[in-house]
Amino acid sequence: MSETDARSTTEEAGSRWLERLEPLLLVAVGGFAGAVLRHVVAVALPGGFPWGTLAVNVGGSFALGVLLYEAKLAGRLGAETRLVLGTGFLSSFTTYSTFALQTSALSPTLAVVNVGANYALGFAAVLAGRFAVRSLAGQEAAG
Repeated sequence: MSETDARSTTEEAGSRWLERLEPLLLVAVGGFAGAVLRHVVAVALPGGFPWGTLAVNVGGSFALGVLLYEAKLAGRLGAETRLVLGTGFLSSFTTYSTFALQTSALSPTLAVVNVGANYALGFAAVLAGRFAVRSLAGQEAAG
């Protein structure tokens, strides 16, 4: 094997390695940003009731609804963008484990309110995201 062939083979292997590493880096960057923002929201909202967790779960549900329906209806965002935002950012921004832990620490009445609020508002937020994307897609089609 010539030196040129060996260099080419090494460069191809390096390129394949970077291609496999890119999705992991995108998820890591998005995950870091989502976790940091979740912490900021949790610290910024008053205690007593888990308002911060409710806010990030509902906001994240809306954003995920927008992201997923945008992909389905408009498809302008690339796979990398959906990966960094959906899998990375939003999966770290929203939190089921904290929701479960905080709910178990509440009184039974507040626990029922918290569960109902997270699920009802979360589903409503996804539907609102879908509605927003459909409205924007409809405006673009008309314009």
